[in-house]
Amino acid sequence: MSLQRFVTTILGLAVIVPGVALAATPANTLVIAKNIDDIITLDPGEAYEESGGEIITNVYDRLIRFEATDVKSLVGGVAESWSVSPDGRTFTFKIRPGLKFQSGNPVTAEDGAFSLQRVILLDKTPGFLLTQFGWTKDNVAQNIKATDTSTLVLTLPTDFAPSLVLNVISSTIGAVVDKKVALEHAAGDDLGNGWLKNHSAGSGAFNLRSWTPNESVVLEANPDFHLGAPKLARVVVRHVPEAAAQRLLLEKGDVDIARNLTADQVNGLNLGDLTILPQGSADSFYVALNQSEPHLANPKVREAMRWAIDYQGMVDSFLKGQFTIHQSFLPSSFWASIADNPYKFDIAKAKALLAEAGYPSGFDISMDAFNSEPWSSIAQSIQATMNQAGIRISLLPAEQKQVWTKFRARQHQMLLIKWSPDYLDPHSNSDTFCRNTDNSDTSKSRTVAWRNHWLIPELSKQSDAASREKDTAKRESEYVALQKALLADSPYLFMFEPVYEIALRKNVKDFVVGPYWDLVFYRLASK
Repeated sequence: MSLQRFVTTILGLAVIVPGVALAATPANTLVIAKNIDDIITLDPGEAYEESGGEIITNVYDRLIRFEATDVKSLVGGVAESWSVSPDGRTFTFKIRPGLKFQSGNPVTAEDGAFSLQRVILLDKTPGFLLTQFGWTKDNVAQNIKATDTSTLVLTLPTDFAPSLVLNVISSTIGAVVDKKVALEHAAGDDLGNGWLKNHSAGSGAFNLRSWTPNESVVLEANPDFHLGAPKLARVVVRHVPEAAAQRLLLEKGDVDIARNLTADQVNGLNLGDLTILPQGSADSFYVALNQSEPHLANPKVREAMRWAIDYQGMVDSFLKGQFTIHQSFLPSSFWASIADNPYKFDIAKAKALLAEAGYPSGFDISMDAFNSEPWSSIAQSIQATMNQAGIRISLLPAEQKQVWTKFRARQHQMLLIKWSPDYLDPHSNSDTFCRNTDNSDTSKSRTVAWRNHWLIPELSKQSDAASREKDTAKRESEYVALQKALLADSPYLFMFEPVYEIALRKNVKDFVVGPYWDLVFYRLASK
């Protein structure tokens, strides 16, 4: 069957057999219903969105990675082994012999060097994950290089905790790209970026067959994957933004998995041949406050807003079973996280703080949010309760990619968003929420603090110090101090941690979903 005909068949099953509930999706294909309108690119040197990162996880193998069935175990990927010099500045990776890309080209240390170098040379959103270690366009060639076909050597210009460096390399930016294929499709000096937005050049468990924006992603199993061929021949991720539509497709048998059901949708399921897979998440749901907006730059206003959110009311109603209150920037599952949740819904306190701030009658403000659930309901709740305090919010709902683009351009006032860690280390969150030393539009360190125009040189120094501290106990105390500082005042209103309830058919086995998007694996799934 041709790709076009296959996709048409999968996406149009209910149309092909009108009025008939289908018994099952194709036996060799896993069909997932998910809101994937956040995909902007599938180039691992550029992607920084949840759905795109999930696809990259399954298409590209990385130098090292966390084990699919044990996310606390760092194991080899393209690299079969690695070592760190006594001073912690030199990392040597030995490439696994016999690996091939989907093109048939051998995987070499030069491909590994090229892949990391291009992240820095492209200077796209995830580039800061590597430039934070002192690697720049000018020095990357001498600090990241292949010394022979099987040996890749990384040299740090300055000190960092070795565990932090390895954790960063284990994320999607450590994906190894086929250098020859990327350069064959390069346009000018883009290192293949234009082509890799919707093509793949990896050696992972799956190959990218197609990505049609706001429609679907189709993956095809790689029979030569070094851990063995995936159990299913294809994975189709259908773009289904509405939870009600996902539920209907699942109940009819048109999809195997529904990823974005609301609590009401889950509670309303007639389970029968369906089951629920709960998964705790390291995601943080919060409201970002742009400090270029005068009202939001006032610390009393920011504190008032913290008391004008009905955290418990949302968790007890439309978010029931799927969210817990968490007001720290470190996920509860992370080492060094604190469990302090000092803020609750108190309109009297919020009004008093607004009066102290000089706004006894409140003010008008706008808030961007995704136009799907649970974002719409959370946004409407925040709008309603803050209005009681006098903060009159105009909601600006949009597709995920539009909201992300606006956030990265620093064009928002308030913005309802979430953060997913890039790797399993406290620095992943600390470095983005607690670091901004250059507030200019040309800054290379485009952290969340930068996106909100929050210039914080002292907190940046504390975050940097924690990333370099080799004494574990001291490093933990430094992250605890940072969390308490941001709880007291910051341009972030941290609210929730989700518990994702994934609905799937009972015949689907071993669908692996970790605590964040970087750890969702399709290759073990079977039907």
